Amino acid sequence: MGEIEKRLAERGLVLPEPVQLPPGVVLGFPWVRVMGDRAFISGHGPLAADGSIAKPLGKVGHDLSQEQAYEAARLTALAMLASLKQHLGELDRVKAWLRVFGMVNAAPTFDRYPLVINGFSDLINDLWGPEHGAHARSAVGMAGLPFGIPVEIEAEVLIDP
Repeated sequence: MGEIEKRLAERGLVLPEPVQLPPGVVLGFPWVRVMGDRAFISGHGPLAADGSIAKPLGKVGHDLSQEQAYEAARLTALAMLASLKQHLGELDRVKAWLRVFGMVNAAPTFDRYPLVINGFSDLINDLWGPEHGAHARSAVGMAGLPFGIPVEIEAEVLIDP
């Protein structure tokens, strides 16, 4: 077990099973694309432990509270880590988080997108520490996201090839 997985276990966190897409949905792209010493991670949403899309669904500020959306962003981080582990074999190969792009499925009056995406960033910074976990980041609101998920996040990381 690597250092990052030990930190996850110490915090009582478990990576979800691989994503279970809704019936009939086929994706024509990989979840993780490695080029040299970079891994580009496609947009992920929050997953339950069994790999199904986590609930609640809907718009932040209407169907979900800011706190519920923060938790959805944490679950999204775990889903992304599960994809990285599956693709790289070991999370310790991630040397640094470079860039994160967070999207919030927001009601028209909700504008606290950065506070929602902090659920993702806080967990990454906790696991990798400030030197390797700190990342450039954007957090924006969207009129909708796939399957009604409250957040979708993509990222780029530096890896040990």
